[in-house]
Amino acid sequence: MIFYPTIYFQRNLVDDNEKKAAACYFPVVIRRTDIPDGSLVIPRYSALPNNKELEEDIKNFGSKLINSHTEHVYVADLKNWYSHLEGLTPRTWFALDQIPDQGPFVLKGATNSKKNQWHTCMFAETKQKAIDVFVRLTEDGYIGGEQPIYVREYIQLKKLCDPVSSWSAPISEEYRFFVLDGQILIGGFYWEGYLDIIEERVDPSFVPQDFLQEVIDRVKDSIRFFVVDVARTQEGKWIVIELNDGAQAGLSAIKPQLFYERLAKRIYEAMP
Repeated sequence: MIFYPTIYFQRNLVDDNEKKAAACYFPVVIRRTDIPDGSLVIPRYSALPNNKELEEDIKNFGSKLINSHTEHVYVADLKNWYSHLEGLTPRTWFALDQIPDQGPFVLKGATNSKKNQWHTCMFAETKQKAIDVFVRLTEDGYIGGEQPIYVREYIQLKKLCDPVSSWSAPISEEYRFFVLDGQILIGGFYWEGYLDIIEERVDPSFVPQDFLQEVIDRVKDSIRFFVVDVARTQEGKWIVIELNDGAQAGLSAIKPQLFYERLAKRIYEAMP
């Protein structure tokens, strides 16, 4: 059976520019019941909060998700993909009693982090401060209420400028790449709101292709459509910061029109 792509947006979870761009290349629906039979459903920002239920509903409509629930779960929890990218991503401890005595550290949920509260809910200079941040996160309804909390080695990244808010993480050289069927669709600078502020040139082509290909080769058999966020360290090395479900991930500085054009081209090329 051939499944034809459809974009599913939840109402009020996407801006008009992205919705218009998507509609140039795909049918776009905002209600599950409007999804045509035989659709390959791309749930932009709509895979959560109940992904398993969504998959079951879509299946009952005679359609399927671009990422199965199993694929979504794989990429949504750092613990699932960490072993595949060990050595290419910061060292990570999955229990507080496992962390070494010497920091610094970064703490985050299995999926989400509090970059906008960098100094109080993410970065920890010492083990004791890591414990304090851990406790703070457990009391946070957004992360602590729903996600396990992990501790990562802090690796200093190449800083480009200070954040607008003194509470947020430093603005570093980071890029986001969308990957479908083991091939890069498109990449862009991660910190969209800072393109007009930073003085240094940024370009996703700076990231070595052999590094990206190694990351993709290690992950592609576990999920069809995903995002990889990479950054340059202060020493000039490249590391993986995060993986995400490609359907859920924001576009960062990538132009919506170009994103949906390339997504459509790749999906239709892959169809029998």
